[in-house]
Amino acid sequence: MPAPHARRAARRGTLRARGAVAVAAALALLASAGCSPGADQAPTVTVAPDPAVPKSAPPEPVPPPKPKPKPVVWPLTGGKTGTKKVPRRASVAVKIENSPVSRPHTGLHRADIVWEQVVEGGISRFVAVYHSDLPKAVGPVRSVRPMDPAIVAPMRGILAYTGGQPPFIRDVTEANVQSVLMDRGSPGFHRSGARLAPHNVYGNVRTFAAQAGKGRAKPPPAQFHYARSYGKGSTSEGRKVRTADVRLSAAQRTVWTWSTTAKKYARSDGGTPSVSSGRRVAARNVLLMSTRVVNTGYRDPGGAPVPKTQMVGKGKGVLLSAGRAIPVTWKKKSEREPVRLRTGGGDPVLLNPGNLWVELVPRGDGSWRLP
Repeated sequence: MPAPHARRAARRGTLRARGAVAVAAALALLASAGCSPGADQAPTVTVAPDPAVPKSAPPEPVPPPKPKPKPVVWPLTGGKTGTKKVPRRASVAVKIENSPVSRPHTGLHRADIVWEQVVEGGISRFVAVYHSDLPKAVGPVRSVRPMDPAIVAPMRGILAYTGGQPPFIRDVTEANVQSVLMDRGSPGFHRSGARLAPHNVYGNVRTFAAQAGKGRAKPPPAQFHYARSYGKGSTSEGRKVRTADVRLSAAQRTVWTWSTTAKKYARSDGGTPSVSSGRRVAARNVLLMSTRVVNTGYRDPGGAPVPKTQMVGKGKGVLLSAGRAIPVTWKKKSEREPVRLRTGGGDPVLLNPGNLWVELVPRGDGSWRLP
């Protein structure tokens, strides 16, 4: 048997061999994990994405703000209606007298557009067109004249009048204008006991509008172009004009005077202020049109020749608005088309929103001064 010390030495050798094997195994394990002995970095671990967790999407683009809708405006004034759409009703043109005995007028100041024309004897009459405002009383109402169909036809509405010579009444129908005629018993007319006939007929525009035939109860087409706000019209580039002195004939002188307070031109017959229903007649826009006037060959009951303003054609004119004036040219291609206005540079003319008076000034016999 080996000596005791020899056995102890053999056991120590065996333990050392086992320790060496353990150390070698540990070193091999560390090497296989990509680490070196003594390193403090954790091993890299790859984790597969969890399909239950949605990927983060890029932020959605913010849409630009929607443009504000354009305001709804009245077609014959360019003024805002304050509603979502223009009321479906026809325009109503009313033939109104302007002889001295017919004054003061009723409801004339509430018209959207008024056309002043020379008739027999050199006096003037009006075609007052209503759409944004329908007064219950306007007048005095008188008979039709030969230029009226071409004035009213582009609006595709109604013309209210007391009567007239058969050819002139027939012309209204042929121009696709509906006649509301007192002599045929149309409702809406009445006589006033405060005046003598024939200067005492008045009309209710609301009643006239209610008689619109099939397909006519709708807004009229715009007759002129309007700026979106006051002061932005074409006359902003014009010269300052305080007064327009318009001579339609030897019998009729119409004067327009600028009012800074009202921002309108106030109307006078000669030196007498024009009054309607107790209010001064005034216009946001005043258009002076040089027109050709011809003799129709007809005569009125008193024997005076009946003239006719030639509406179809072209010519020169002046627009007054916002205290300023610019020269314009006008053109009307046919009876049923509206008057088109151009500036000296050929651009469409923009009126300021508001009512309009048109002076049909005869070439040769008529004139205007802008002092």
